[in-house]
Amino acid sequence: MSKSRSNSARSSNAPHTEKLSAATAKLRLLKKLRCTLNFEKRAWASGAQYVAGVDEVGRGSLFGPVVAAAVILYENDDPAHRIRGLRDSKLLPAERREELALLIRQHSIAWAIAAVDSARIDQINIYHASRLAMLHAVQQLAPAAGYLLVDAVRLDCDLPQQPIIHGDALSRSIAAASIIAKVERDRMISAWDPVFPMYGLASNKGYCTPRHLAALREHGPSPLHRQSFSPVWNAPIPQEVLGFMLDEDRDPEAIPSEVPSEDEQVAAG
Repeated sequence: MSKSRSNSARSSNAPHTEKLSAATAKLRLLKKLRCTLNFEKRAWASGAQYVAGVDEVGRGSLFGPVVAAAVILYENDDPAHRIRGLRDSKLLPAERREELALLIRQHSIAWAIAAVDSARIDQINIYHASRLAMLHAVQQLAPAAGYLLVDAVRLDCDLPQQPIIHGDALSRSIAAASIIAKVERDRMISAWDPVFPMYGLASNKGYCTPRHLAALREHGPSPLHRQSFSPVWNAPIPQEVLGFMLDEDRDPEAIPSEVPSEDEQVAAG
């Protein structure tokens, strides 16, 4: 057998190594993690009464606000308020997220949602905007939290807290916050789809999909795009301006109510 044929035979018999994207590899990792109350139980055992899970969504989006939520679950998985199936919102289909979001609102001690808009994101960067949104959500909780479990970061407050890497896949409280934040942000972004139909916001929620990038190249960004994100500021066409932004005499209250303002903050307890 010739040398070239021998090499070919060896390479064809070699084990195939699957190449995964970073996103796919992360999802596979998250699916292997167990979402439990272990972190909450440690906080309760230390004397904390109201333990809040805190998370944000929309950090990687090109459009609209970053939205955060904080949720206080009942201690020790009270059977009367047990919510089954809590896990990282990225691992759940949209229909299941909607179902769980309703249960979280009904069966938690308190929950709150807060948003930081795209203009503020451009001013202070997405990392600090995410932390600010999470802090605002915590501050709106009633009753107030006594201890925080936060997905990956530490917040600028005096409350005792524990940052947890992949917290939304490990802590039920953080998973609950992830779910209601995701459902609320999806609703907010979808409401802008009729205003900016060219971007496909109802389907991509502002994330960096091929259709969204193509629309940015063809139409330029909207006023609600994050101008500090490179796919937005690299767009060859200048930013679009909404008609009502040019009408200084128009009453801001006259803007259609079904389209939420970008600094909208929703909270309930």
